[in-house]
Amino acid sequence: MTSSAGLNPLSPFFLWWRTTVVRDREIVDAVVDPVHRGPSVELEQALAEWPGLHYWARGDGDGRLMLVRVLRPEPSERWPLHVLLFVATFFTVWMGGALLAGSALPLAFPFNIDFAVAPQLLLELLRELVTLRPGLDFALGLMAILLAHESGHYLVARRYGINASPPYFLPAPPIVNFIGTFGAFIRLRSPVVDRQQLMDVGAAGPWAGFVVAMVALIAGLFRSQVVPEVGASEQFVTLAHFHLYLGDSPIMYLVRRLVVGEGTVLLHPLAFAGWIGLLVTMLNLLPLGQLDGGHIVYALVGRYQSIVGSVAFAALILLGFFQGQWWWWIWAAVIVILGRGRLAHPQVLDRYRRLPGNRRPVGWATLILFLATFTPVPIHYF
Repeated sequence: MTSSAGLNPLSPFFLWWRTTVVRDREIVDAVVDPVHRGPSVELEQALAEWPGLHYWARGDGDGRLMLVRVLRPEPSERWPLHVLLFVATFFTVWMGGALLAGSALPLAFPFNIDFAVAPQLLLELLRELVTLRPGLDFALGLMAILLAHESGHYLVARRYGINASPPYFLPAPPIVNFIGTFGAFIRLRSPVVDRQQLMDVGAAGPWAGFVVAMVALIAGLFRSQVVPEVGASEQFVTLAHFHLYLGDSPIMYLVRRLVVGEGTVLLHPLAFAGWIGLLVTMLNLLPLGQLDGGHIVYALVGRYQSIVGSVAFAALILLGFFQGQWWWWIWAAVIVILGRGRLAHPQVLDRYRRLPGNRRPVGWATLILFLATFTPVPIHYF
């Protein structure tokens, strides 16, 4: 038992408790007296006065209560930076959408311009962005998917008292990445306490992004065209007069057949945004390192995640060889860099606490989501 000045009003309700101070947070792990489990009216009133948040940890015995409070004010967020990155990314994604919608602007804009005609090209760009509505649909769809994914992580992390940053959006000019973005991310600036937190934070993002991606996909498929052309796959988009044939995941195949039927489909840019959303969900759910899938598998099986991660990493390398998808190697390299050379997930603060039974269905359902969105050959050829 460790005493804490801030805990004194609550200590009479506990059989024992342990206090851990990590960076700017006090984390209290307590076992509530059976008389006050439920909780009692007295405990509810005391918890309402606790200057922080709490949740019941049901994976490690009865009456286990976690309390978290901030010991010193958090630095103010750099909201102007986050807003600027969001606006810049929306603009570059809108440019990518315009190219998908048939814009005549050079793919390398604005890197190949003569500065003497820059104002004229900028006005032309703005005119085409406004005129080509499908490009705006693509930007709205993709940005909504990314925002939902990262907001899912952010809101659940804040619910648990984890110091999380707002989303950072990463713009990309079309010459670098034709969809206009490298995605988005948040930073967790305080430790994850247990597997319950890890499961909830890790699963919230993919599920939120998946729901929005499905809305964009279905709405976009209703506006897509069935064409007589037969290519490398049953769906494609056009980019700078090239056809980009896209691979299928089980959920993509099923939804396309239900909405459009048989035939080769020229995807509307909004449907393509939905396709990208499914792909992003799948990539994030790979059971590796600090990816969302790594969070889920570690929460489910603990240290055995390192074995699952090693097998998954080897599978990525083999996919690159046998499917001719060399970009899987690039993604594998990115994962290694993000994990600082490690495929295993880092330990949570209390690695011995089991995952609550009511969270295990969430984990297995999220792994099923990974299989449903898995696309072994995302891109066939131009």
